[in-house]
Amino acid sequence: MTKKAQTCCFTGHRQIPEKDLAGVQARLEQTIIKLYGQGVIYYGAGGALGFDTLAAETVLRLRNSYPKLRLILVLPCKDQTRRWKAEDVSRYEDIRRQADKVVYTGENYTRDCMHIRNRHLVKFSSVCVCYKTKDSGGTAYTVGYAQDQGLRIVNIADKLP
Repeated sequence: MTKKAQTCCFTGHRQIPEKDLAGVQARLEQTIIKLYGQGVIYYGAGGALGFDTLAAETVLRLRNSYPKLRLILVLPCKDQTRRWKAEDVSRYEDIRRQADKVVYTGENYTRDCMHIRNRHLVKFSSVCVCYKTKDSGGTAYTVGYAQDQGLRIVNIADKLP
């Protein structure tokens, strides 16, 4: 099995409604465990707030039970958190410290740094696990790009009640 076949990327919205959070968390965990059973051990997350953070923390938590799981943070720039709240920066740094690998696709924030990061995540993956509830914005673009590149798409939002 190639490394790409063993790799999944995450993409999703920054806002997850409070009423959906538990369901998103449960579906995400079930999905990662199922993919792990199919040989997917590398998980790429973009380090953004919202779904990216939830996905990264889920991989880190599941690593206790599934020790071959690996979290790869693919970050758009070294100053990604420059306008974030202190509590969000703390959570981000905690994830970054525990990640198995950290990749920066750029040095500083630019107009297209998120786009470059998202394409990098897709390029090295065979599966895209997403939380997509609308057909516009960065998540919709990334999921469309992943589909165009032949990735299997698992939309956590599709399975919510």
